[in-house]
Amino acid sequence: MVKRKDNKGRILRDNEYQKSNGRYEYRYPDGKGGLKSVYSWRLVETDKTPTGKKHTAALRELEKTIKRNIEDGIIVQKNVTLNALWDEYIVNKTELKQSTRTNYKYMYNHYVRDVLGNMNVSAIKYSTMKNFFNDLIVEKGFKANSVEVLHTVLHPVFRIAVKDGYIRTNPTDDIISELKRSHDWDKKKRHALTIEQQEAFITYTAEHIKYCHWLPLLTCLLGTGCRIGEMLGLRWSDIDFKENLISINHSLVYRQQDSGKCEFHITTTKTRNSNRVIPMFKSVKNALLSEKRKQMQSGFCTVEIDGYTGFVWKNRFNTVFNPQSVNRAIDRIVRDYNAEEILQAKKEKREPLLLPDFSNHVLRHTFCTRLCENETDLKLIQEIMGHADISTTMDIYNESNTERKKASFERLEGTFKIS
Repeated sequence: MVKRKDNKGRILRDNEYQKSNGRYEYRYPDGKGGLKSVYSWRLVETDKTPTGKKHTAALRELEKTIKRNIEDGIIVQKNVTLNALWDEYIVNKTELKQSTRTNYKYMYNHYVRDVLGNMNVSAIKYSTMKNFFNDLIVEKGFKANSVEVLHTVLHPVFRIAVKDGYIRTNPTDDIISELKRSHDWDKKKRHALTIEQQEAFITYTAEHIKYCHWLPLLTCLLGTGCRIGEMLGLRWSDIDFKENLISINHSLVYRQQDSGKCEFHITTTKTRNSNRVIPMFKSVKNALLSEKRKQMQSGFCTVEIDGYTGFVWKNRFNTVFNPQSVNRAIDRIVRDYNAEEILQAKKEKREPLLLPDFSNHVLRHTFCTRLCENETDLKLIQEIMGHADISTTMDIYNESNTERKKASFERLEGTFKIS
């Protein structure tokens, strides 16, 4: 049998052909009874691409990939786009909370759909995704948290593509750790307020005519360790003043919806462990009773959200608070306190006790730290905080314990001879 040769006299393998214009072709079964073809201007890697022609992988390199795909059961299908896989994934992800689903859809539609979404999923490589994330970091100023959220959105879609045989490996595997190294990301550790800072913050708020109306809410955040959504969604019916208990069983969220409009909704708590009962300190109980007496004069919150009514906290518009409005209030209090403290310290010729910039979540972290400083039962702390994983509790406990050890050594310094 006469072997076919190319125009350089090289023997062509089965299913390899050379066109009259010099271009090489390889034909292979498409799995549906038909044939597909791939093309290249080069037969092997050492061949040069003709002048003016597009440089691609050599034909025999393409053959290796195709044969390996067929052996591994990878579906060689050019028209399966990332958008198609994503749309199917999000429809079938029925266990997602509505607020999470909305957030995922927003991130995908704004940052992925028109950039990568129309690409064939088989054409998306690790380098594709690395370049994609780097562009978001450099061009759009994405920080570590935003990149991690988008990675959380995309990673399971590619995992399904692997399991369904469209691709061999997940192009988003290990990419976050590499981005952290290359961009020298050191995730900012959240620190609790010190006892002195906590006292200064509360005292200033209580005594300031412009900010004292925030005191009951801030007292309850610092005295319960609730997440902001849990606290702002609290109803009077969730509080047992007789038994001094607060029931945490839902959360208030304020998120952009598919329509583009931001709305309040009630959702389940963050995790199953987040449903809990928290005992009330006297200060917390007094703050809630004070708020109730005030509203008996001014009127209670009348808004209804997803069938829930009787919310404890209301703004001047007689509706629930947006979590960001609480953060903005904290920012203003910290700003004004620091400005006054600097002047006062200068007059008194002492170092000022300044407050750091912090959000409402630091109040939760501060409560947990105070709890860890005074309670050794980690399981009890975990239950009060609603931590899904005991390791979260242990991290805070260990940090607070380290501070106690340092303080102990400072007290012991010089009390006995060691050198």
